[in-house]
Amino acid sequence: MNGTGGRSAGRVASRPSALMILVLLLHLVCSRTVAADLFNFGSISNVSTYYFNYFYCNIWEGECQENQDDVALQVPTRDLWAGFPQDYINLLHHWYCSLGQCCESGDCRITNNITGLSRDLQTKLHGQHLAQSVVLKAIQGFIKNPDSNKPLTLSFHGWSGTGKNFVARMIADNLYRDGVKSECVQLFIAPFHFPHARLVDTYKNQLREAIKDMVLRCPQTLFIFDEAEKLHPGLIDAIKPFMDHYDNVDGVSYRRAIFLFLSNIGGAAINDVALDFWHSGQNREDIGMEDLEHRLRTETLESEGGFAQSGLMSGHLIDFFVPFLPLEYRHIKLCARDAYAARGLEADEATLDEVAKAMLYVPKEERLFSAQGCKSIPQRINFFLP
Repeated sequence: MNGTGGRSAGRVASRPSALMILVLLLHLVCSRTVAADLFNFGSISNVSTYYFNYFYCNIWEGECQENQDDVALQVPTRDLWAGFPQDYINLLHHWYCSLGQCCESGDCRITNNITGLSRDLQTKLHGQHLAQSVVLKAIQGFIKNPDSNKPLTLSFHGWSGTGKNFVARMIADNLYRDGVKSECVQLFIAPFHFPHARLVDTYKNQLREAIKDMVLRCPQTLFIFDEAEKLHPGLIDAIKPFMDHYDNVDGVSYRRAIFLFLSNIGGAAINDVALDFWHSGQNREDIGMEDLEHRLRTETLESEGGFAQSGLMSGHLIDFFVPFLPLEYRHIKLCARDAYAARGLEADEATLDEVAKAMLYVPKEERLFSAQGCKSIPQRINFFLP
C-alpha cells in the first residue's frame, strides 16, 4: 500500500471515534443551555469552530481552511469548559492529544528543551566555558519567568569560528521543534539583508513590520542578527522599542521574544585577556565574566558602526555581553573529532593531530590560537579522508 493509501486508511479508521466525540460534544453543549449564563458565548463559538474545522480538515479530508493546519491554533484551554463535567473534558482532551495536536507548552512549535540545550553546550561547544554558563543561565531564567519585564537580549562577541553562530543554532534547535527552519526563528545577516545605507529608511519599515508580524504569529520568536557590527545605527534604533521595558508597542507585546546579536566586536580584547592568562600560567578556565564583560561593553561603545551610536547601548538594553574565547590546538582536535563523527567516521589521534597542525595559529611568536577557529574544519577533513 502506498503512503497515500495508508494515510486515508488511517483517517477512515479514525472516523467512528471522531463522530462519537462530535456527538458527545454537541450533546453536552445543548444539554447545558439552561445554564448559559455560565459561559462566554464568544469563546464557546470559537472552540466549536476550531474543533469542527480540525475534524473536517484532518478526519474527513475536506477542504482545509487557510492556516487550519497551523500549530499556532492551540488547544482550547480548560477555562473555556468550566461548565462541563470533568470526565467529559478529560475524554475529549485525551482523544484530541492522541492525534498529536497538543503539547505541554500550548504551542507545538515551541519545545523549550533546556535539558537538551545544556547537554549540547557541554558536549558540542569546545573551549567556551563562559558562553556555556552565561547562555544557559540566561535562556533558562528567561523561559522559566513568564512575567519578564522585557525581551531577552544577548550580544555574542568574538573572533570568527569561535562558535557564535553555532550556539545561536543550538538555541534554535532546542527551543523550537523545527530549529532554525521554524516559523518562530528569523535570521538577519546585516550585509545581505541591509546592504545599502541609502535605503536605511526602507529597511527600517521592513524590519519593523517583519518583527511585528513574527511576534504576532509566534510571541516567543527568536531573532538572530549576524554581523551585527555592520548594522546601520538608525536600523537598530528603529527596533529599540521592541527590546525596551514596554508592556506593548502599538498593542503588541514583545516581552517573550529573544534577540541575539552576533559580532566580531571586542574579539581582540578577548584574545588579549586569554593571552595574558596564558603568559601568567593561569588556566583559561579561570577567566571570568568580571575579566571581560566590562571590556566588551567599552569596546562596543567605542567601536564604529551601529552598536556604538544606537540607543541599544545608551539604554542598557543588552542583558549579557557573551565572550567567545579564541580556540587552542586542543580545541581544534575536538572540533575535528566531531566533524569526523558527523560523517559516521572515527579518526585516530594521529589523524586529528594532522588536521589541527594544518591550521594557522596566532600570534606569530606563541602560535597559540587558531586564526579561523573551527569554522573550516568540516571542509578541511576532506583532505585527510582515505
